[in-house]
Amino acid sequence: MNPAAHLPASGRQYTIQAGPYRATIASVGATLRSLTYDGRDLIVPFEADQIRPYYRGAVLAPWPNRLINGRYTQDGVVHQLPLTEPARGHALHGLAAWLDFGERTRLSNELVLGATIEPQDGYPHRLRLAVGYMVDAVKGLAWSLTARNVGSGLAPYGCGIHPYLIAGSAPLDQWALTLPAARFTEIEGERLAPGAERAVAGLDFDFRAGRALGAIELNHAFGGIEWSDGAARALVADPSGSGVAIGWDRACPWVQLFTADLPLAHLNRLGLAVEPMTCPPDAFNSGTGLARLAPGAVHKAAWNIWGW
Repeated sequence: MNPAAHLPASGRQYTIQAGPYRATIASVGATLRSLTYDGRDLIVPFEADQIRPYYRGAVLAPWPNRLINGRYTQDGVVHQLPLTEPARGHALHGLAAWLDFGERTRLSNELVLGATIEPQDGYPHRLRLAVGYMVDAVKGLAWSLTARNVGSGLAPYGCGIHPYLIAGSAPLDQWALTLPAARFTEIEGERLAPGAERAVAGLDFDFRAGRALGAIELNHAFGGIEWSDGAARALVADPSGSGVAIGWDRACPWVQLFTADLPLAHLNRLGLAVEPMTCPPDAFNSGTGLARLAPGAVHKAAWNIWGW
């Protein structure tokens, strides 16, 4: 076997760069595998020949987060999806994460990859996806997802992204988070099923003015986003003065925070997952924020990441 012909586990690799920013995208899942600013990691990376761990840098569609029991009803028909989070009994983070995306556009600072979600058990719809990446020397990384319903039926749809942000060299507990979200959703038990919505005011979940994360463990959806000129942003700052920010548009009125509390010590709390998304967990059942794409309809969401 010719070693040069070996395809890494995460697929074909693409690197784009501009000024201090350098991004590497893997074709499996159109995954943002690494992003650096002046050589410093802005997200938790993984190796090219590694199976992507814990959805690092993944694109989430046609639903983000958890679909409880992998089951939902549409037009009186019950649909059952494979349980991709078997320990908790849920269908997790959609169907796009393990598709191999093909190249559509490639420039020194820009990349577009595309793939199709085919009709399948539990999701009998065909969606054509295009994931765009562009780096700018000043603005950082622009990231977008466009979905078109190329099937014949009404398709339920939601999306998001899953980067684990790194503010700097200090431990996560010392990073300061600023998040313009007035509400959060409680989670119920070990299964992390969504519960009641509550105001963040007066609770440890209030990051609107910015404060250190401390020992808090988060795996919660936040809403009540405060918009500025049609956009929102979360800032994560290290005590050294470095930091990273993620911004998003009104297509994503929800954001999931996950402090990456993992059972393996060398992976535990390496980064803060900040996941802007179009709908909250289990939206296929609640209907909250859920898009219903008619044949030919297009949905687009956009995000950006930058550092200092």
